[in-house]
Amino acid sequence: MGKLIAVVDDEADIVELVSVNLEKAGFKVEGFYNANDLLSFIKKKTPDLIILDLMLPDADGFEICKNLKSQEKYTNIPVIMLTAKGEEVDKVVGLEIGADDYVTKPFSTRELVARVKVVLRRGEKEEEPKKSIKIGEEIEIFPKEYKVLISGKKIELTSTEFRILHLLAKRKGWVFSRDQILDYLYEGDRIVFDRTIDVHITHLRDKLGKFGECIKSIRGIGYKIEE
Repeated sequence: MGKLIAVVDDEADIVELVSVNLEKAGFKVEGFYNANDLLSFIKKKTPDLIILDLMLPDADGFEICKNLKSQEKYTNIPVIMLTAKGEEVDKVVGLEIGADDYVTKPFSTRELVARVKVVLRRGEKEEEPKKSIKIGEEIEIFPKEYKVLISGKKIELTSTEFRILHLLAKRKGWVFSRDQILDYLYEGDRIVFDRTIDVHITHLRDKLGKFGECIKSIRGIGYKIEE
């Protein structure tokens, strides 16, 4: 049975276009034209992914995404933003609040379907994880549960932030280039801009608080974790 995708856009023709192409690719689709209808729906049924327009008649897409990512029940639902806002600053804001990808209008339906597949595949081919991985004495990562504890207290990370932390923590001291991290996240099918990883790392460090210093920048190369 195909995975369920929620498509939210105030333009009916966009909802129909995206829905038809996703259904051809084997997905189930629910279309919505405003934020309230989406939020009412996900209280009853959790989609596997949300395609979210930023300029909706009853709410701002950035705020919707931020709200979803702040709630434990919804934080692991991937969000792809689909919008006419193509400025880099908008993309950075979208990634900072937890969006998993960002597609600008006008768009290729083939590319959008490919991005949906990539985002959904991210967690499906992980190696069998250990029960937990520790960074120092305070940070503990639970790969199966997508959970991170600092001094025993859970912190909320997006799925992308979690995967970056998990990758670095599995090989403490190893330096991973930005391209290696992107390939790990997007499995070679990435279509992203250069600052993507830097944005995620900045946000991850902020959430780790004083322990964010364990993620070291290696100038001109990438990142590593030092205990």
